[in-house]
Amino acid sequence: MNIGHFMTPDVSRVAGTRRETRDTWTLRLEPPRNAAAWSYRPGQFNMLYAFGIGEVPISISGQVAGDGTLLHTVRAVGRVSAALTRLRKGESVGVRGPFGTPWPMDLAVGRDVIVAAGGLGLAPVRPVVRTLLEQRGKFGRVVLLFGARSPAEIVFRREVERWGRRRDAEVLVTVDHASPDWAGHVGVVTTLVKKAAFDPGNTVAMLCGPEVMMRFMVAALRSSAVPDDAMFLSMERNMKCAIGQCGHCQFGADFVCRDGPVLRYDRVRDRLSVREL
Repeated sequence: MNIGHFMTPDVSRVAGTRRETRDTWTLRLEPPRNAAAWSYRPGQFNMLYAFGIGEVPISISGQVAGDGTLLHTVRAVGRVSAALTRLRKGESVGVRGPFGTPWPMDLAVGRDVIVAAGGLGLAPVRPVVRTLLEQRGKFGRVVLLFGARSPAEIVFRREVERWGRRRDAEVLVTVDHASPDWAGHVGVVTTLVKKAAFDPGNTVAMLCGPEVMMRFMVAALRSSAVPDDAMFLSMERNMKCAIGQCGHCQFGADFVCRDGPVLRYDRVRDRLSVREL
């Protein structure tokens, strides 16, 4: 491996930005000269570098078909991510990637698919949902289960509403705390499993969100008889170098940035219950 190549960011320009929630923005990035990062698979991530501040791993949340620009959805939770959300059209950002393992789209062909996400966890699975709907004939039932803290914190809200109007997919959305104008479900996202229609023995489930949410979602799916080897989790934790060299994201025998972030549940099942691992 030529480590220097993977550690050197390409320079991209911001083609546009979109505010998703109070503290979350989607950046639309132009392809740099070396456009390797623009050939990605759903579930992979890039390292975005805010010049003079630092870099963070950000999942690829989609691509614009017309111009090839790549989408990254960022929540301002630290110095680097806050700086990224302040970028505006025409400004520069460093990009390294793509890195990591993708969602098992080939395995899902011909089977029912459950996509379950919590909060900003919808961003890494957004390319999955788009692929499922664009290639609808390849898959069985398509189910999206999504939970947010409140209606105001639903990312990609207009797109989620468009998905919900389709007759060939089941989209169930819930919030922890409803506003006066919210007419949908209220409660944790795991309560949606029993409301969804799917064949548990012929289902692939893809989960992304806070680890506590994924643990409870796995329990709900197991109660519905979805096999352990048919569930996949995006373990986006502690990634720093993106190439498995610094050890910052080590998770038992795996380095999340190299062996993940998408990992099959039965591979990490025993580790998820170990505190502070």
